[in-house]
Amino acid sequence: MSTQESLAAQSISSWRVNAGYWDATISKTGNKYWRRLQEPSLARLLSAHLSKPGCRALDLATGNGLCARWMLQKGASHVLATDGCEEMVQIARGYAQTDGMLEENGGRVAFRVVDVTSERDLQGLVGDKEERFDVVLMNMAIMDVATLEPLAKALPGLLAKDGAFVATLLHPVFFTSGASRNVELRFSRVTGDLEVVRTKIIKNYMSVPPAVDIALPGQPVKQVSFHRPMHELFATFFRAGLVMDAMEELAFTEEDTEARIESSSNYTQLPAILAFRMRLP
Repeated sequence: MSTQESLAAQSISSWRVNAGYWDATISKTGNKYWRRLQEPSLARLLSAHLSKPGCRALDLATGNGLCARWMLQKGASHVLATDGCEEMVQIARGYAQTDGMLEENGGRVAFRVVDVTSERDLQGLVGDKEERFDVVLMNMAIMDVATLEPLAKALPGLLAKDGAFVATLLHPVFFTSGASRNVELRFSRVTGDLEVVRTKIIKNYMSVPPAVDIALPGQPVKQVSFHRPMHELFATFFRAGLVMDAMEELAFTEEDTEARIESSSNYTQLPAILAFRMRLP
């Protein structure tokens, strides 16, 4: 087994252990990152595609199915929700069953275990032109994936004409690079009031090895995260023939500030998430 394959297996293994805790913490309706950053951005990037009559959507790394359910609510006619972690798929499937959304019960969502690092799994999703997807979404998972080449290679066969691939991830500059948070207290020379100045120091960016990390405080086991500088991230998809037509950097606002002084939501000038949309030319 190669190092890359070993890391991919380790990543999925950690998510199998963390699945229940992740779902209980994020919840069926999502956390602040979803409500304040991810969902508004996805609405801007995907609403026109999801409202297209007969829209078929593919949700990669669905987690507890949050984005799959959201895409149905936004107008998708059918969603295939997938994840490399079987435990996550079962959680998502349970929510869909409770809500009467399962395809086998007359609903509009189906589920499948798909490892996005596996060419075989991804090729199993490629069908005839009429079975391709108007939307392929991968929300907040790229930094958990050991390699993106199999996905990039598969996308031209997955996307329908005028279809869109949209992804969100922790910002490569300010998060996955291992940037350190700094909090400085000083008195304003103008007002005399105490000011809190927040900055981040990026020591490494171009080459950062896989890191042991946590997604949520208190999770049962740590996971592996993967940093890619933006040129490397995008080039993977460009080489496969895709072009990018939208990109957003998502930051919290003053409305989101927390009492915990070092909270990420207090860094309102530094984006937490990167979102982008790609298509075939």
